[in-house]
Amino acid sequence: MKIIRRLLTIMLVGGCGIAWAALEAGALAPGFTADAALDGKPYQFSLADALGEGPVVLYFYPKAFTAGCTVEAHLFAEAMPQFNELGAQVVGLSGDDLETLQRFSVEACRSAFPVAADPGLKIAGTFEARMSERPEYASRTSFVIAPDGHILSTLTEPKPQPHISNALEVLREWNAAHVD
Repeated sequence: MKIIRRLLTIMLVGGCGIAWAALEAGALAPGFTADAALDGKPYQFSLADALGEGPVVLYFYPKAFTAGCTVEAHLFAEAMPQFNELGAQVVGLSGDDLETLQRFSVEACRSAFPVAADPGLKIAGTFEARMSERPEYASRTSFVIAPDGHILSTLTEPKPQPHISNALEVLREWNAAHVD
């Protein structure tokens, strides 16, 4: 048994393809500020400021202008009226540079929500949302975060659609319990 534990420890520390789990529901979301773009215009996104206005859907994605990430951005943009109705903000985060994200915010996000730059994926690391097999990319992971900073839901899923439907479902349940 000691040998098995030792091998697992070596594999985990060595990163031998074992997926790291993202922060789970109930955990406190790490605060951050990042360069972001909305409608092509740069600004500073602050998670704390956003949470001051209501729940936040924070989604990490691997790379702007790739097929899956573009589809996911389109789906979030189409669903923004529902997120707004639920009092929630959406922000996407990737390792792309701000210049790329300024274009992505207009073309893929349809100027409906901001995307933030995470060079070196430091923020993704604090949320444990990096691909274990390709650590230079964020994993496709979404978090629904309550205004008090606690994570209500975490979803790591390669398909884009479940991120939108899961976030909307969680927000509806949260609103039913917290909004008069």
